[in-house]
Amino acid sequence: MILSTTNTIETHQVKEYLGIVTGETIIGANIFKDFFAGIRDIVGGRSGSYERVLREAKDTALREMKEEASKLGASAVIGVDLDYETVGPNGGMLMVTASGTAIKF
Repeated sequence: MILSTTNTIETHQVKEYLGIVTGETIIGANIFKDFFAGIRDIVGGRSGSYERVLREAKDTALREMKEEASKLGASAVIGVDLDYETVGPNGGMLMVTASGTAIKF
């Protein structure tokens, strides 16, 4: 299945719009990751643990969106948008949502 942030796919003509599809995930970072990320912030550099959590959350949201589109018989999802938010007490959890329009070619 094709996922695209654009509203069209040049090599394909949309035959049917199936509707909006979404995928959501909320992932918490544990205290040890928070501690070591804080140290990394003090001494500089990238936080690999947070990057992995962020990538996992994004991949999960996109996978759920694709599964929803597949259930509708979609060939692709266009206009894909990813949103990232912190939620929960003290912003201790990361929420990633993916949305787009399921289509048939």
